[in-house]
Amino acid sequence: MQSDRNSIIPNSDTEISFNLEQFFQLTPDIVCIADHKGNLKKVNPAFSNILGYSMEELLSKPVSNFIYSEDKIKTAQFRDNLRGKNPVLNFENRYLTKDGNIIWLSWTSISEPKSQLIYAIAKNITQVKKLEEERNLLLIDLAKLNADLKKFTYTTSHDLRAPVNNLLSLFSLLDLSKIEDEQTLEYIELLNTSTIQMKNTLDKYVDAVSQEKKINIQVESLSLEDTFFMVLNSINNLIQKSKTTFNVDFSEAPAVEFSSFYLQSILLNLISNSIKYCAPNISPSIIIRSVKVKNGIQLLFSDNGIGFDMEKVKGSIFGLHQSFHNNSDSKGIGLYLVQSHMESLGGKISVSSEVNVGTTFKLFFKD
Repeated sequence: MQSDRNSIIPNSDTEISFNLEQFFQLTPDIVCIADHKGNLKKVNPAFSNILGYSMEELLSKPVSNFIYSEDKIKTAQFRDNLRGKNPVLNFENRYLTKDGNIIWLSWTSISEPKSQLIYAIAKNITQVKKLEEERNLLLIDLAKLNADLKKFTYTTSHDLRAPVNNLLSLFSLLDLSKIEDEQTLEYIELLNTSTIQMKNTLDKYVDAVSQEKKINIQVESLSLEDTFFMVLNSINNLIQKSKTTFNVDFSEAPAVEFSSFYLQSILLNLISNSIKYCAPNISPSIIIRSVKVKNGIQLLFSDNGIGFDMEKVKGSIFGLHQSFHNNSDSKGIGLYLVQSHMESLGGKISVSSEVNVGTTFKLFFKD
């Protein structure tokens, strides 16, 4: 055993020196020795290969000749700081290759004051820098798009309030005592109620997008039945015209902890979609029930509409601007909002569907 151990340990200074020289020559990282004036005294083949200069060219000129012009001053300051014994770690600068390309190097260096030499090793991080630049450009684009979207949403919501307020003013001027037809009175009341709800929704949108910081979403205990009927009242005419029927059961789990604004939006979009994508010559039938599950409540929402081919839509059903049917009124936003509302408060949503049979959504609300 002792002889095996000795076989892997250098037994002379000459052998150690030889092994170090091998390491110097074979390592893929740049390894070099320079004096305090910035003249290269020894470089390894990796330095030559990366920059494209011969070993003789690298050793015949000051290292500053190969440094990118904008980084020469900070590199000189870096070299001045090395004159003590404190190492410098992860110093980054740019070099120009012989064919004119720019590369990024990350240096770890230490000085030996007695010999006034600097020992340094560097890694080529050009690819990392390119990825960082691409990411930063993407973030800039996303920030601009977000700002533009926020401005557009604010403008749209704000400008729509004027005609809505005008409608409310007109309703207040109506003398209902002069209208004798009960059906007409009922329609006017529905129009007034829907307009008030539209105004409240627009006010919430304006308040939300006006905030510079993240919206503080208010979560409260909500009656599923109350929220459901509130949504039905807002689209009562659409429901009556489409002859939609409902089978609703919230008895097992009558309430959820959620945002009132979000829950109304979720039910509104799901119900509207079920009516919009109903099967030809068949009245929409919607089943909604709540059940208690581990760590939360699940809301099951099913319809008898035309459904989706799940193989074709796969994971894109909740994507923004994704539309899978030839419906001119489809903008591909409703289901995107439903998923966004659910996930923003820690919930989940899944879907199963069959063409010409219907669609079922499972919405999980955490406790």
